[in-house]
Amino acid sequence: MAAFRGYTQRVRTRILILLSVLLCQCAICAGQVHNVLTAAEKRDGWILLFDGKTMVHWNDPSKLDPAGDSWTIEDGCLKPLSNPRITEDLVSTENYKDFELQWDWRISPGGNTGVKYRIQAFPVLMEAPAAGIASKFEVRVELALRRKLFDRHLIPSGSKAAIYPVGFEFQMIDNSAHPDAKRGALYQTGSLYSILAPTKDASKAPGAFNHSRLVVRGAHFEHWLNGEKVVDITVNSDMLKQALGTRWGPDSLAVQLLSQQPNQSCPITLQNHGDPAWFRDIKIRKY
Repeated sequence: MAAFRGYTQRVRTRILILLSVLLCQCAICAGQVHNVLTAAEKRDGWILLFDGKTMVHWNDPSKLDPAGDSWTIEDGCLKPLSNPRITEDLVSTENYKDFELQWDWRISPGGNTGVKYRIQAFPVLMEAPAAGIASKFEVRVELALRRKLFDRHLIPSGSKAAIYPVGFEFQMIDNSAHPDAKRGALYQTGSLYSILAPTKDASKAPGAFNHSRLVVRGAHFEHWLNGEKVVDITVNSDMLKQALGTRWGPDSLAVQLLSQQPNQSCPITLQNHGDPAWFRDIKIRKY
């Protein structure tokens, strides 16, 4: 310390700044600091999509018209809120075509959420009784697509509604307790939802943070979970029609959109499925 005091104030300040930076970088590498990029990640072209404090890079529902109430920030995480007036995913402000996305997430016991990509449409689903339409979810989506209900201004003041992204989903769910997961591996964590099951269950117990990675290059998709590649698929129109037809029906517009993918540069979304979930350390780089 005596030698340190022997330096000039300017040199001491520079040394302290350098030590602070080094300590910060070490903490990041050790996983102790969240929602930041390392110097190496910056050099490699990564972009931080969440700073832990604001919704920069995301369309904040509370600032849209009509205003939404489905997302908040809690303990340095993006969090969907239960029972909002407008149930909607958190949508990125930028579109992405070929990219790699990484994020950490956790869910509550019995919870369900996901990350959606290659999104083709955002149909608005009115409150079923008020709209006088069928209660089955897939039927409601199909009717909204055929009626071209894509404008949130269609939502009447004070009414409940949902905005559903028609896209592919990286499923994140409590495999042990959620009813959807009990339907089989096609609906469990890491799956390409309803299309391809994960090769293994690499998820952690609810309440613990998982690390996910999504790679999208043209028609090739990879899902990674906690360091394990659990989905590796190159999709084509015929395969998607067959896989999606069971859920949506063979003549569904949803199947047509997802199998043909007229839009390939699309936003990504964090899903609000009505259950508590937390997202942090979200970063992306384009290919």
